[in-house]
Amino acid sequence: MDTLTHIINGFSVALQPINLWYTFLGCFLGTIIGVLPGIGPSAGIALLIPVTYGMNPTSALIMMAGIFYGARYGGSTTAILINTPGEAASVMTTLDGYQMAKKGRGGAALAVSALASFIAGTIGVVGLTLFAVPLTSMALKFGPAEYFTLMFFAMTAVSSLAGKSPAKAMISTILGLMIATIGIDLQSGQPRYTMGVPELQDGVGFIIAVVGLFAIAEVFYSMEEMTKGIRPEIIKLQGRLWLTREEWNRSVKPIMRGGIIGFIIGVLPGAGGTIAAILSYVWEKRISKNPEQFGTGAIEGVAGPEAANNSDTAGAMVPLLTLGIPGGGATAVMLGAFIMYGIQPGPLLFQNRPDLVWGLIDSMYIGNIMLLILNLPLIGLFVRLLYIPGGILMPLILAISTIGVYAINGNPVELYFGIIFGVMGYIFRKVDIPVAPMVLSLVLGGIMEQSFRQAMTISGGNPKIFVGSTITVTLVALSALSVALPFLLPRLKAWREGATAEKA
Repeated sequence: MDTLTHIINGFSVALQPINLWYTFLGCFLGTIIGVLPGIGPSAGIALLIPVTYGMNPTSALIMMAGIFYGARYGGSTTAILINTPGEAASVMTTLDGYQMAKKGRGGAALAVSALASFIAGTIGVVGLTLFAVPLTSMALKFGPAEYFTLMFFAMTAVSSLAGKSPAKAMISTILGLMIATIGIDLQSGQPRYTMGVPELQDGVGFIIAVVGLFAIAEVFYSMEEMTKGIRPEIIKLQGRLWLTREEWNRSVKPIMRGGIIGFIIGVLPGAGGTIAAILSYVWEKRISKNPEQFGTGAIEGVAGPEAANNSDTAGAMVPLLTLGIPGGGATAVMLGAFIMYGIQPGPLLFQNRPDLVWGLIDSMYIGNIMLLILNLPLIGLFVRLLYIPGGILMPLILAISTIGVYAINGNPVELYFGIIFGVMGYIFRKVDIPVAPMVLSLVLGGIMEQSFRQAMTISGGNPKIFVGSTITVTLVALSALSVALPFLLPRLKAWREGATAEKA
């Protein structure tokens, strides 16, 4: 009953005209930030903190939260239309979303992305409302060993399912881990593999790598086609912009599963929307009756990850509000905003400032509705980008990419890094090496290394710590299964076909 009372009081705060305006403003700015590669919600929120100084803390935090989950909506737009994820968590959307656009179903991909984001975002907020405090105790059970095995499982799962060759996927994973080690060693303070380049001391920026591997690589590939006399095709739309009944039926279950996966992963501090999207994609491909369709324009490969990376935002608010622990970059910036306003997130926050907490939570219900209203009418406008001739679109993609890379730190040297990754992505495409495992390794490599070191320090160098709890044992077993499946499935299929032939 107390929770219901708090929810009602929260809506009385969220529905105030000033807070409705800041909810809309946050959602609108978040969508734009998500569309523009290289900025991301963390930078967007950070830029707004000085502007919000002196504002009502509740209104300011409502706007910041709107930017956080609004960016997830916007990040899918460029991922689908021009194969460039606007936000890190939209990386998995490129795999099937862009292929759908090339097949003339860009409108359907954008529509399912918007609907999945709305439904899963609502699932996440409901979970935040009902389970914030209970789920905190589960998150606290994750130590360095549990985080290491979770990330190891994510890598093995993606490596085993990405591409046609497990060996090539493993090459991509290892290269990504090698690149992730570049920079200052946090324990020794010594530079690693920087080759005397000062810009490499902070490591290779994730956005730089992603923009290069996806967007710039696509430009290089199109340029090669043009030199062969093959004119870049104008992607045409087929049928209506909206989803067909068959596409919707295929999307419903992935959306629901992705919403649940995203929220659970979001509760784990440090996991993030990218991991949620990857695990959702892996799960959908694993249970699909037609896994070979993934990577060629399967709508499930858009619905699941988009649902996961949006419900993750609500999950990430759980450790922030209940423990004062940020789950990622955006929530870390929001934690700084809380402290700036003299508010300490944690268990006492729900007692001392229920108006702020529940007003913020309830504003997320309203924000999801606003984002749906904002995004659905714009689908027709967005898909018009597909009618731009390739000779114009490719330079435009290159311009957006370089601006996005340069805007991160304002360092022209990073443009060269982007081009290097572009060449790498182009070569990968030519030799059929999947990019997704490398991207995942770049995201998780640094965190995974630190978790491993912390776990080994705690155990005094005893590796038994990685099988020392039910969580770690389960994750290690799942990792082993992921590695074995690519080799077992073909044999199992051949055995079944042989048994069927004998019966016939």
